[in-house]
Amino acid sequence: MTDQYTVWGNPIAQSKSPQIHKVFAQQTLQDMEYAAMLGDLDNFEQQLHNFFQQGGKGCNITAPFKERAYAIADEYSERALTAEACNTLKRLDDGRLYADNTDGAGLVSDLQRLGWLKPNQSMLILGAGGATKGVLLPLLQAQQNITISNRTLSKAQALADKFRPYGAIQAVALTEIPVQRFDVVINATSLGLQGKTAEINSDILRLAGAVYDMQYAKQTDTPFVALAKSLGVKNIADGFGMLVGQAAHSFTLWRGVMPDIEPLLESDWV
Repeated sequence: MTDQYTVWGNPIAQSKSPQIHKVFAQQTLQDMEYAAMLGDLDNFEQQLHNFFQQGGKGCNITAPFKERAYAIADEYSERALTAEACNTLKRLDDGRLYADNTDGAGLVSDLQRLGWLKPNQSMLILGAGGATKGVLLPLLQAQQNITISNRTLSKAQALADKFRPYGAIQAVALTEIPVQRFDVVINATSLGLQGKTAEINSDILRLAGAVYDMQYAKQTDTPFVALAKSLGVKNIADGFGMLVGQAAHSFTLWRGVMPDIEPLLESDWV
């Protein structure tokens, strides 16, 4: 019987995950199907329960359900525990649910692919929401010296305090970011969805070694990428590689084989 997998979100029509996992399954000869499911804001937990009761093997979780999916899991990876959110659930042989968060692994592998990840770099992350929380542990394990900046400083400070046991991390307000060269500046805000960017001193981007936007827009530039280009930044990437990377790590957790992501990154399929 063909194994069933899904991605849950609301909205979900924009998801590229079904296409990505179809390529992975074909590439690695896995007998599986992967569908996009619209999560009900009121009954999401029941939907998830029904999916696994009916034999579902695993699923991805996207906004706004990552914390809710995390809450109903039975076992957790360290990176899910520290993020207090999951983007991947796997049904164990005994029926219990295992939660993982592969977002950070996807980001780290993409930064490595780009040649932008070396030990003891200075890294500026804009935003202190769920996207940031999901990637801090893998970045700190990769020995990055992180500055988190957020419009509400207390939110960034809370994250810095929580993750300090794992490495070098500090918090500053957007208006207080030092104008210096950061090796990598990462946009982890969702402002691009509103056509906006974080209001920071543009010299911070001009001086950056590389600029990365966790959001992606395949047919055009995200607002953050467009801003970096206008400022003459040479090394710029959006989050498409992160999307494919986190999917590959989820796939590996489920199927025990790591797919090759390069064909997806090199094609214009999306």
